[in-house]
Amino acid sequence: MPINTNGVFVYLYLKLKINMKYRRLGSNGLKLSTIGIGSWLTYGMGIDDKTALNCLKTALDQGIIFFDTADIYNKGEAEKTLGKALFKEIDVKREDVVLASKCFWPMSPNPNDRGLSRKHIVESVHKSLKRLKTDYIDLYQCHRHDTETPMEEICRAFNDLIHQGKLLYWGVSEWTAENIEEAVLTCEKYNLYKPVSNQPQYNIIRAQIETNGVMAMCEKYGMGEVVWSPIAQGLLSGKYSGGKVPKDSRAAHSKMGAFMQDVVSDTGLLTKVDKFKQLAESMNATASQLALAWCLRKQNISSAITSASKPEQVIENSGASEIDFTPELELIVKEIFA
Repeated sequence: MPINTNGVFVYLYLKLKINMKYRRLGSNGLKLSTIGIGSWLTYGMGIDDKTALNCLKTALDQGIIFFDTADIYNKGEAEKTLGKALFKEIDVKREDVVLASKCFWPMSPNPNDRGLSRKHIVESVHKSLKRLKTDYIDLYQCHRHDTETPMEEICRAFNDLIHQGKLLYWGVSEWTAENIEEAVLTCEKYNLYKPVSNQPQYNIIRAQIETNGVMAMCEKYGMGEVVWSPIAQGLLSGKYSGGKVPKDSRAAHSKMGAFMQDVVSDTGLLTKVDKFKQLAESMNATASQLALAWCLRKQNISSAITSASKPEQVIENSGASEIDFTPELELIVKEIFA
């Protein structure tokens, strides 16, 4: 139905049947589902294995093929849960999914069990392979930048692992534009495999990569963005209207809600989210779907990584791939969150 906001009419048609879309990872040949499934604070921590299994089955049914995790997520338990569910309980064909994981953060008191040294990268990959129950990982990313390790060492470590067939691609997460360019230029100098992805936080209220040079740098070098927290940990779903915290929500969970206490008490922000939710409902969409579609309006966003704790959320989020996010609609959303 048409939406009239300050004389601007926006038309949106949502199909009844979800038709998942797929995008290339930047300028590379690998394709990802535009909606991905992540495991931060959920698998091996916030939800039980049975619920995780049901979420993953639902994701596959919806056409989702991209699954993201990291070694630090509950100290390896998320990787274990994901690997067991996909390759033992569901028994999915390995070639039918794209797996991503990451390393950087300390995994033990061992001074070498952290950072991006060749030693830690290689050992982390071997451990991730074992936990994920696979012979190779499609995309392995540096979870943060390491100021103590020379860039050439980082790049050569990933290059060697790709040559060994243990990784197919490598990327970065939460790196600055300067860090990204240094990595690319180092790889070009020594003829090494270059990073192909960046995993930053990106949503309507956290869109710094549009202004700090990161998005532009990734576009310059053909790197795809696989963004995390596209719904701001559920805040943009509108479920916290008036500061109320539903008992079954992430914010109410002792572990999953650890990073949400400040935002659910921000009355000004919640009022804006209420207006955003009303906009979505007037379009026969949900606020979560519209928030995801906002991220995907940028073609360099290869996938928006969602973190569902219920199968119903997976189905709902998948519907975002159907939304045509027009320039007119973008202006309306910008006005709401001004």
